[in-house]
Amino acid sequence: MTQEVALDAVIRRRIRGLRLARGWSLDALAARCFLSPSTLSRIETGHRRIALDQLVPIARALGTTLDQLVESTEDEDVVIRPEPEKTRGMTTWLLSREGALNGVTVAKMRITKERAAREPSVHPGREWFTVLSGTVRLQLGERTILVEPGQAAEFSTMVPHFIAAHNGPVEILTIFDHDGDRAHLHGPGEAAAK
Repeated sequence: MTQEVALDAVIRRRIRGLRLARGWSLDALAARCFLSPSTLSRIETGHRRIALDQLVPIARALGTTLDQLVESTEDEDVVIRPEPEKTRGMTTWLLSREGALNGVTVAKMRITKERAAREPSVHPGREWFTVLSGTVRLQLGERTILVEPGQAAEFSTMVPHFIAAHNGPVEILTIFDHDGDRAHLHGPGEAAAK
């Protein structure tokens, strides 16, 4: 019962916090979720029990999901301890959990000149990376672009592309959407030799 009371309090704080973050008054949220301002006030302050038929329109009005509104508050391990995955000429550290950040994958990559050259790939989506050290040679269609430390690149992955090291090892921080994750981290030959 204590855990239910604690979760109930968290839900109330989330509702109030999301409302205030949007700069909405009780009246503004009430109009969006078809509840009275006094009902919302009593929900936020704990003077009224929260009913499921109230939570659904509140979540929808706040632009969140019911799952996010009621998700557990138990302490989870927030530290990600990436294990390096090695292929010839490339080491990858996954810096996000599976299914995190709305389907995107964050990874750190170290690429050396030993990375096997291959045909540039094409897949749906967009890709982004920033160079931490070294210089990236980005093959993008017919162009070769050098990307220096501190610079970033973003491009449509429908353009044939390949990332390589230029004159020495390079480290990048990259963000892939779901299609990029499949193409670059789980594609044929990439997950081979560890």
